[in-house]
Amino acid sequence: MSDLLFLAHRVPYPPDRGDKVRSHHVLRHLSTLGRVHLAAFADDERDLGHDAALGEWCASVDVVWRGKSQARSAIEALATGRPVSLTAFDASAMRDAVRRLLDARRYEAIYVYSGQMAQYLPVDARFVMDFVDMDSAKFAAYAETARGPAKWMFARDARMLAVFERSIAARADASLFVSEAEADLFRRSSNGANVHAIGNGIDTAFFDPDVPVAPVHEAGPLIVFTGQMDYRPNIEAVCRFATQVLPAIRLHHPNARFAIVGRKPVAVVRVLARAGVIVTGEVADVRGWLNAASVVVAPLLLARGVQNKVLEAMAMARPVVASAAAAEGIDHCGTIRVASDDHAMAAAIDGLLRDRPAADALGRAARSCVVQRYGWESRLAPLGDLLGLVPGGRRDAA
Repeated sequence: MSDLLFLAHRVPYPPDRGDKVRSHHVLRHLSTLGRVHLAAFADDERDLGHDAALGEWCASVDVVWRGKSQARSAIEALATGRPVSLTAFDASAMRDAVRRLLDARRYEAIYVYSGQMAQYLPVDARFVMDFVDMDSAKFAAYAETARGPAKWMFARDARMLAVFERSIAARADASLFVSEAEADLFRRSSNGANVHAIGNGIDTAFFDPDVPVAPVHEAGPLIVFTGQMDYRPNIEAVCRFATQVLPAIRLHHPNARFAIVGRKPVAVVRVLARAGVIVTGEVADVRGWLNAASVVVAPLLLARGVQNKVLEAMAMARPVVASAAAAEGIDHCGTIRVASDDHAMAAAIDGLLRDRPAADALGRAARSCVVQRYGWESRLAPLGDLLGLVPGGRRDAA
């Protein structure tokens, strides 16, 4: 059986946030192709101490703590002429861990998860680069709305990351993105590098409305958003929804409430908690809140790739109203409502709250669509060919 090296910017366990959901299932799939040796960062104490669980899929596990502040990362970036998003993940302990792994054995291939980890690749490596999203485009979008020094810094990162991404893609056996739209965007800027779209899947056995979970008891129409609440696009989305969309909905549904469900809510999110708005912080099981939702919303204006939060809500048979950005890349079979602006979002939610049978039917159709199209096994099946391996870790003779 072949040995594979997996470099990840966050420990792919537990799969409790969007980026870790994808990396977790990639890890599990890679373990069917060979012996996986994992080197990953942890930036949350709850991500430490999972070596035994990871041992189900990994032959070895090296986890490096990442505690570098954003301020220090910015200073290093300016001093070294590198993007902040790379200096933030630049650590001598990770370089040492990767060096030990490379010295210990020969790897048939390296799987790099997220562009920040490409800085640890040896020059002669055979690797697949999973960019997931086009980070340079994300920072360019940040720059468009930022002001002052932040605007300059985001624009700087966008320019420098674009050069870095192209240089890595030129060396990679294949470059992966989470949606065809994201892959096309990169193809247009990378002179036809070997680019593929490998979409996210969903665990429909876990996200199943018929599986018993601890119930959430909230009276009245409940509109739910789920996500990591220290992440800028999520912060901007819930702040705008609470102040611009929810008041319009409550004109017709005065008991309607908006639940912001997710870990690490920052101050501007916490202060939204008032009449009509619930800020939960981290919850033990998001499925209870999804089950309780009258409507699930994804009102993001800036969204890269495929939104797991939308797939999870669809799998839980909930009616979903999403912005065009949040719906992009999802083959939703027409089973979610896509709103072009805040007014359209309020109108779509109002319609679903008024017609519960139609809302329930939309949710059932959404689950059926996800079950048919978004199983992780089928989504990740192309990885074996891209790595030149077949199940069991043998090199594909072809």
